[in-house]
Amino acid sequence: MTRTIVESATKTAIIGFDQPFCVIGERINPTGRKKLAAELEMGDFSTVEADALAQVAAGATVLDINSGAVFSNKMADDPRYADNNFVEPPLMKELVERVQAITDAPLCIDSSVPAALEAGLAAAKGRPLLNSVTGEEERLDLVLPLVKKYNVPVVAISNDDTGISEDPDVRFAVAKKIVERAADFGIPAHDIVVDPLVMPIGAMGTAGLQVFTLVRRLREELGVNTTCGASNISFGLPNRHGINNAFLPMAMTAGMTSAIMNPIALPVPASKIAEKRAEVEAAGIFLPEGMDDETFCILFGLGSTKPRAGKEMEAIRAANFLTNNDPSGGEWIRFNRAPAKEGEEGRGRRGGGRRRG
Repeated sequence: MTRTIVESATKTAIIGFDQPFCVIGERINPTGRKKLAAELEMGDFSTVEADALAQVAAGATVLDINSGAVFSNKMADDPRYADNNFVEPPLMKELVERVQAITDAPLCIDSSVPAALEAGLAAAKGRPLLNSVTGEEERLDLVLPLVKKYNVPVVAISNDDTGISEDPDVRFAVAKKIVERAADFGIPAHDIVVDPLVMPIGAMGTAGLQVFTLVRRLREELGVNTTCGASNISFGLPNRHGINNAFLPMAMTAGMTSAIMNPIALPVPASKIAEKRAEVEAAGIFLPEGMDDETFCILFGLGSTKPRAGKEMEAIRAANFLTNNDPSGGEWIRFNRAPAKEGEEGRGRRGGGRRRG
């Protein structure tokens, strides 16, 4: 049975067909997050640290560390800050060290810059997952030697010099090529985690069926584990969580063993709470005096003022149970157990008073 081992200094994550689904938390990534990129430029890692802890608390097994940033405010003094090749290697090292200082979750080192990949590998403790290699000849020649040198598993993305094909047979052929080229370096198939590339269902109606078929082929013909950017499937659609919640269990039953995704349901913004309160007041609904925002959010189905596990995590844990990768449902029960109220921590749950003699 194929098993991909990813490790920190003290913890092991196993990606495999007979294992619970591996959630790779995606939030430590400044790409498209202007506020985070600005914080990193100022040397502020507080959001990175908060995201690391919140993702682990929500159920992430592995944390993806992406260093994809340029520093626009520093460009005027030094134009090299506009170059990812200059910015990312030292930033990746710092990100890895900061995250490792606060959590023992295994890491996924993620960059398009080979020097940043190596900086992350050198700083990471244990055996991180490397993200990523493609079928492009130049990328194969740059990344596979790093995989061999550091003896780490790698994400293999099914595109090559011709781009991303809409033909699933072409994407399978690219994955096969990467597995074969890796073998030339002495890298075993169990250390290759293939990303078959999930297309948006809103743009291609067969995208879901394609990826399910591809995942089955990758499992049965190449014997490799698989991953994907889970939210790609719902890009551009309303109620993306609804699509994601259906897609993930279906992909799991097709044989997908991990996903790079956001495990967190983000806090409800204060502006949305204020808007809803005004709406409730306008409807003539009287609320108890002093009702706090958290109680208000729960009462009116807005969510929570605190980060928590998202609905996708609920779907994944249910699917783990249904596929017998959560024997006896222990994780499902723990996930759904009501949190202890303040002052109840450490008390037994059964009974309310002293034992009678």
